[in-house]
Amino acid sequence: MSDLRDAVRDATRRLTEAGVGSPEHDAVALAAHALGVDSSEVRRLMILGGSVPEGYAALVAERASRVPLQHLTGRAWFRGLELEVGPGVFVPRPETEVVAGWAIDAAQACLDDGVPAPVVVDLCTGSGAIALSIKSEVPQAQVHAVEVSDLAVAWAQRNCERLALDVEIVHGDAVTAFEDLSEVDVVVSNPPYIPTTAEPIDPEVRDHDPHVALYGGSEDGLAIPRLVAARAVALLRSGGVLVMEHADSQGESLPAALQATGSWSHVEDREDLTGRPRATVAIRA
Repeated sequence: MSDLRDAVRDATRRLTEAGVGSPEHDAVALAAHALGVDSSEVRRLMILGGSVPEGYAALVAERASRVPLQHLTGRAWFRGLELEVGPGVFVPRPETEVVAGWAIDAAQACLDDGVPAPVVVDLCTGSGAIALSIKSEVPQAQVHAVEVSDLAVAWAQRNCERLALDVEIVHGDAVTAFEDLSEVDVVVSNPPYIPTTAEPIDPEVRDHDPHVALYGGSEDGLAIPRLVAARAVALLRSGGVLVMEHADSQGESLPAALQATGSWSHVEDREDLTGRPRATVAIRA
């Protein structure tokens, strides 16, 4: 293997054969990680005939075995924030960026309505991605986040400190969290929602994401989301907003479950950028 260009091409081929969904992107990202540069610099070095970084082949082999790219680089991008992630924490997905955006919009609407410091709660925060993005984009907001996994909460706290964003990260159960809070303006959650009878197709999810962050506790996947939504009812003020992510198969069942409680004055489901049902947005009665 003569140079970096050949190495990346060979890595792309290997990752393609392994079934990786974005082989060329991942091959370049791993080279960037190994070199300590960004992807644009890797592409420049590929043209100039740069040398292959030490350890690159081993990284490619691990990715080919379907270890998540983010576990190998230790980084995940979310709405412009660079988060640290790794074993024990759910890797944030691009589709969740849209969910965070709806919560950000709700917090911004509170500001526009004259609320000087909207109170936002993130239930099941994982790496802290949603909570931290809200604080980053709506700095006036008071943001609180809870996570039940001790490993995940350690990642969230680490991200909070590294990004220097003032978010309260607590270790606890989303179903009982923040008993000292009331009259909250916005609650957002990406709870576990995969039906217990289902299994994720991608090895990166099935074999590496923590099961506590995946499975919704029932055959329909909604046992935990229902409990989290009930906690949101207790936290929110009248007119407060809940934004809850769900599986694309739950675009009718989750809104129906919330509507049936009588606790919400308005319930709607929203689609992500691919046109798939992605989150339910509800207004507290």
